[in-house]
Amino acid sequence: MNLDLIGKHALVCGGSQGIGRAAAIELAALGADVTLLARSREALDTAVAGLPKTHPAQQHATIAVDMGNPDELRAKVEATVNAHPVNVLVNNTGGPPGGAANTAAPDDYRAAFNQHVVAAQVLLQAVLPGMKSTGYGRIVNVISTSVKEPIKNLGVSNTIRGAMASWAKTLAGELGVHGITVNNVLPGYTQTQRLEQILAERTRSTGKQTADIEQTMLASVPLGRFAKAAEIANVIAFLATPAAAYVNGINVPVDGGRTLSL
Repeated sequence: MNLDLIGKHALVCGGSQGIGRAAAIELAALGADVTLLARSREALDTAVAGLPKTHPAQQHATIAVDMGNPDELRAKVEATVNAHPVNVLVNNTGGPPGGAANTAAPDDYRAAFNQHVVAAQVLLQAVLPGMKSTGYGRIVNVISTSVKEPIKNLGVSNTIRGAMASWAKTLAGELGVHGITVNNVLPGYTQTQRLEQILAERTRSTGKQTADIEQTMLASVPLGRFAKAAEIANVIAFLATPAAAYVNGINVPVDGGRTLSL
């Protein structure tokens, strides 16, 4: 199985923590040059210092930018790809705050759409010329199992994740001819800051103990535990490799069997 990413350049969004950071580590371990993108310069510096180097020519870098600012995002990413074309793009952005769909403000939807779909489009257009010129492209979107089954009290997130999934499926049909694949990874309950946020919101809204909420969540997971970020990262990294060249336009739940739909 060809898992070699030596000579490939991966851009990982949300790469300073959680699933993004774990994905960056796995991609670097397979030989890729990795550029981490996130808002916090300090967190990025810490994360990039921890990336493995498997060969002498391997280089890692960072981009500090807010995904919600499309003009700045475009400028900074284009400056990077002009010097070093990107072969692997991992779209990974923190989910919108919880709450019911019917009570969310229109601005909540606009902000989430800009941070996820618009930002992903900006990134796509920045990296696409390099992918086409090298004949190698992997776009992996880290979204949510809510694209298969909406999650209660995540109204804005359910909506925006669904839009990302449809965007990806459309691109898969458009870009395959260039040797570029587009796939979605759907994490289940994963031990990250996002899970802590969801637990805190449910604790506040229900008045229940956090431990009781955790037990209720885990009762729906056949494996009976939360995922580790590295377990999601393993699937992301595989989809980035030559071994996954014929995998295109799919949603891959990594959820311990929690999603009930096929």
